[in-house]
Amino acid sequence: MIILDLNQVMISTLMASIGNHTNMEIDEDLLRHMILNTIRANVKKFKSQYGDLVVACDDKNYWRRDFFPHYKAHRKKDREKSELDWNKIFRILNQVRDDLKEFFPYPVIQIDRAEADDIIGTLARTFGNAIDVLILSGDKDFIQLHTYKNVKQYNPILKKHVAHNDPDMYLKEHIIKGDRGDGIPNIASPDDVFVTGGRQKPLRKAFYETLIKADIDQVENGLDDLKRNWQRNRLLVDLTQTPDDIVQQVLDQYNEQGRKQNRIMEYFTKHKLGSLLQSIGDF
Repeated sequence: MIILDLNQVMISTLMASIGNHTNMEIDEDLLRHMILNTIRANVKKFKSQYGDLVVACDDKNYWRRDFFPHYKAHRKKDREKSELDWNKIFRILNQVRDDLKEFFPYPVIQIDRAEADDIIGTLARTFGNAIDVLILSGDKDFIQLHTYKNVKQYNPILKKHVAHNDPDMYLKEHIIKGDRGDGIPNIASPDDVFVTGGRQKPLRKAFYETLIKADIDQVENGLDDLKRNWQRNRLLVDLTQTPDDIVQQVLDQYNEQGRKQNRIMEYFTKHKLGSLLQSIGDF
């Protein structure tokens, strides 16, 4: 099974193509071609070992925001400051996603209030000890899933594998330190530290090392004033914490879609994607 982190790969493809030209006009046809060519190249490269592709999509609403309103709160502000036309970019990316649903033979999974992380985590946990699973994404959040014996990860933009010698340790570090990119503070800091522009409270070295060496459940049971923030961060970053109803919807969509009708030729002809049409067998 190859699991594509669609939004992460699409946006990474876009950013790699524009480089420092942050005020350039986005060419819809070119962006579509680059995204599809990235999919083509990686399906061709890995299908013989890992099997068929599954596409994991972000929904526009996140259950994590219901629990933690500051989750990824800064991203909208960052886009507003950007010179790029993000409304146009997301319109194109959403259209590519919908085209994959309609014309391509891959299961395309999108769940109300879920992120691609929830989908990828669910599939990796369900299948990762039984069959070979490759996650196509540069997102290091998925290192925690490397604990399942057959799960590997590959960054299709940098064209290299993502690896870590201790995935369980990485998850603990992630919980303790938080994730500034997602607006998640470390466990010593208040919820709104990034929103208010404050500074995170540093973790004492000895205390940090004690947490790192302990089992996750032992840590949680042994904390006092930091227990609430530990639980906050664990819920936000530990992919075993995805709500059960979302897990079930992921598996239901995966099983229902199976092998869809292949209408790729129709799609390439419609959009005059001649070079991709010549490589249609790679898909």
